[in-house]
Amino acid sequence: MDLNSGMPGSLKRGGQGSNTRLLAILCAICVVLFTLSCREGDTGALHSVRGVVQTVTSPVRYVGAALTTPFEGLGNVFSNLTADQQTLSDLKAENEQLQAENAQLSESEQTATRLQGLLQLKSTYNLQSTAARIISGSSDSWTSSVTIDKGSSSGLAVGMPVTDSSGVIGQISECGLTTATVRLITDENSGVSAMVQSSRAQGQLVGSADGTLKLTLIKTDQQVNVGDLIVTSGLGGVYPKGLPLGKVTNVEKSTGAMYYDVTVSAFTSTESFEEVLVITSLSEDQQATTDDIAEADSQETSSSASTTSTTTDAATDSATTSGQ
Repeated sequence: MDLNSGMPGSLKRGGQGSNTRLLAILCAICVVLFTLSCREGDTGALHSVRGVVQTVTSPVRYVGAALTTPFEGLGNVFSNLTADQQTLSDLKAENEQLQAENAQLSESEQTATRLQGLLQLKSTYNLQSTAARIISGSSDSWTSSVTIDKGSSSGLAVGMPVTDSSGVIGQISECGLTTATVRLITDENSGVSAMVQSSRAQGQLVGSADGTLKLTLIKTDQQVNVGDLIVTSGLGGVYPKGLPLGKVTNVEKSTGAMYYDVTVSAFTSTESFEEVLVITSLSEDQQATTDDIAEADSQETSSSASTTSTTTDAATDSATTSGQ
């Protein structure tokens, strides 16, 4: 049964007409307010009213945003949970690619840092050199050596010294056409003419079976202390003068001994270098001077005289004892 069937037609038309007029009035008001808002600028009354309304309703809007944020996060979680297998596979592949690119960038940065160090060393000491890369370590447990990827075809030869960005690592002991073997300074058959940089006391830096470096021939009347820098002396014409070798870590003096027992820590290790420089020739200013050679000779002469004196005194004491 139609409840409106008994309603007079004029009443229905009156209700519809009222709604139409109300809508028209609201539209007209909106048009008027919009026009006034555009004409009055930012300092008008309408803008002031709108600012007040926004200020009053701001707490409500903030609360609403806070309440809806967790549900947006849940929506993302549900979206991930309902993602198809292809999407998950694509995301995994993208993640693996990004990780690989990040590792590659990190490796490139480290390589650039090492190469910059080599260039700085070469420039500082004005080295005539050829760059090479270490391709393998010692092939046995009896020697401390590495193999580089350059040989005689690149102008290398046995005896040439080798450095990394921190200083001397050794010298070429064997040289093939495209590769060469470098005996490290820690090898027990290695010996480098060296000196204490601060006091200029000259000696010999030798390796050992356990990789320990010792600075020998430093007399007890010379100056050497823990922390002193040890550099190449240039004697013998093999290594350029002044290249870093290591730092003194221990100094001992045995009773009646003529020489200190000096332990040195190398600046480099087989794990820390990959790119190296092979020094192919020395300039005149990179070799030991006449004064350096004279100082070394005087140390040796003084050492021999002390040894002779000690032997003579011992023989005299022995003869005196026998005569008594």
